[in-house]
Amino acid sequence: MMLMGALAMAASVGAHAATGVALVHGTGKQTDAYNDYWQSDMVEGIRNGLADRNNLLVVNCDFDQYMWDDRAAGCLAGQLTSFIQSRNIDRLIVITHSNGGNVMRWILSNPTYDARYPAIIQRIVKVDAIAPSSAGTPLADAVIAGNVFETSLGWLLGYKTDAVRQQQLGWMATYNQQYLLGTSGRPALPMAFRDVVGTDVVSAVWSSQAYCGGYTQSVGLEITQNWLSSCSDGFIECSSAQAAGSLWFKDTSRTSSGQVLNHNQSRRACFGLPSILANDLKG
Repeated sequence: MMLMGALAMAASVGAHAATGVALVHGTGKQTDAYNDYWQSDMVEGIRNGLADRNNLLVVNCDFDQYMWDDRAAGCLAGQLTSFIQSRNIDRLIVITHSNGGNVMRWILSNPTYDARYPAIIQRIVKVDAIAPSSAGTPLADAVIAGNVFETSLGWLLGYKTDAVRQQQLGWMATYNQQYLLGTSGRPALPMAFRDVVGTDVVSAVWSSQAYCGGYTQSVGLEITQNWLSSCSDGFIECSSAQAAGSLWFKDTSRTSSGQVLNHNQSRRACFGLPSILANDLKG
């Protein structure tokens, strides 16, 4: 009888567990990431996967800083903590984009660095990392070197900020070996860190794919892709996007009609991506 009561209580607790989702932007200082970074179609499409639509947080932090900076990881920790407490979140799913994955991975890899980190880690069930720059990008090296990318990629990567320095290939290799978990030869992260990988860029003027998220951005990413390996989203090489955690999916295996996702499109409501992410919240 006591066993049955305990099982019933456990089932009741499980049934009432509050699931929340946090959207973590990439490089840049955001004050309105809902409109400026993700845009409403993307955010609201993801929100459709929640039983309680109020359990969604759009993070706004200064990710022009090094990942461990109080304005980056500290800001993220503060906003996640407030969200968890105010909404009584038991199960937190974090969706990151680009360099946001590095800031999130810093928190997961260094639980003693900040007193707020352990409670956050305890509630995260998985991180869905979209186009993470886990091993950096050659374009960051190019920006720091002061070549043409400093002007042509300002809209996406920024200029010579600490976050750009951080994403240089050699710098990320050092961080991955000494301070971050989840890459080859390092201990695993404390929960699933699942990579969504963009594999190509389409910018032909006659292709409808090129216009989702903005045609100008697609053209810019087509240009920068020439500096990257054959498998890239125009900003992050596939090898970098898969360097930490485990592969969840490559774009063409899940998107509608098998379209590719360039780096800009992977933060937009393109090719069924919001529905893919929303359905994952239910799992």
